[in-house]
Amino acid sequence: MTDEARHSAAELEAFADERERLRQLHLRPLGQRPPSTARGVHHTALISSDVERTIAFYQDLLGFPLTELIENRDYPGSTHFFFDIGNQNLLAFFDFPRLGVGPYAEVLGGLHHMAISVEPSKWDAIVARLTAAGVDHVIHSEVSVYFQDPDGARIELIADPLGEMYGTQVL
Repeated sequence: MTDEARHSAAELEAFADERERLRQLHLRPLGQRPPSTARGVHHTALISSDVERTIAFYQDLLGFPLTELIENRDYPGSTHFFFDIGNQNLLAFFDFPRLGVGPYAEVLGGLHHMAISVEPSKWDAIVARLTAAGVDHVIHSEVSVYFQDPDGARIELIADPLGEMYGTQVL
């Protein structure tokens, strides 16, 4: 369903007006922004239904090296494992054996998608591997590829540099 089918032209204009109001109220010009109190993303944790399948997908297909496997301190028997996604950032997973975790769902406060920046030359090679492996994917703006991991989490690989999106500086 297209946005036009979901929303009238007047609603779309109202949404745009609200974004502009928020931009004017909250977005400070680059030289006027305080430094962040954060150092970066230590890790983002997703849930895996099959540790070995997840390793094969993220390490072997996408090229994100597995860096560690440890027991989950919060749930004995569960594995907490990590992949290097560059710039000292980690993508982590938990498995929850016999916990009865349901399938991926888009919910408020949940993950819509994770966008990971990759070098353009590596982006092309990963897209080729996704195609060869039969992983459904969609390319947008010639620099973004969207697909789902084995458990349904939406992943975007974007060839734009960190801090930039489709030619616009976002940092």
